[in-house]
Amino acid sequence: MIWQNFTLALGRYFDFNSRSRRAEFWGFMLISTLISAAASAWDNFLFDVEVIEKVVEVVFFVPTIAVGARRLHDTGRSGWWQLIIFTGIGIIPLLIWFCQDSDTQPNKWGSSPKYGVTNEEQDTPTYHDDQIV
Repeated sequence: MIWQNFTLALGRYFDFNSRSRRAEFWGFMLISTLISAAASAWDNFLFDVEVIEKVVEVVFFVPTIAVGARRLHDTGRSGWWQLIIFTGIGIIPLLIWFCQDSDTQPNKWGSSPKYGVTNEEQDTPTYHDDQIV
């Protein structure tokens, strides 16, 4: 499951316009951190410089920003809020927001990947060719 969430996030490499659930975000963060740690260990074992680790950082840079933006979108916030990390204490609200549950309602970035159809939409009958579906 964690691997599937990692590959899902990685497959949406340049998607900055939709929403991601907590499982996708944290699965990606866990696997990418483990890969980075392994790359760092290999660098320490094989080289005097951080060659492999820097390559891994470059490869994961854009997907990390993208999945962070999508996670913030899922909580109803702009992906630009990631910039508060540069304030020094910005990591605290980011961690809180990344841990928040999905908005149940659709927002400007789409419908909820967790809840899908909202309760209001479910209770409203849909008509197709004079038949209630």
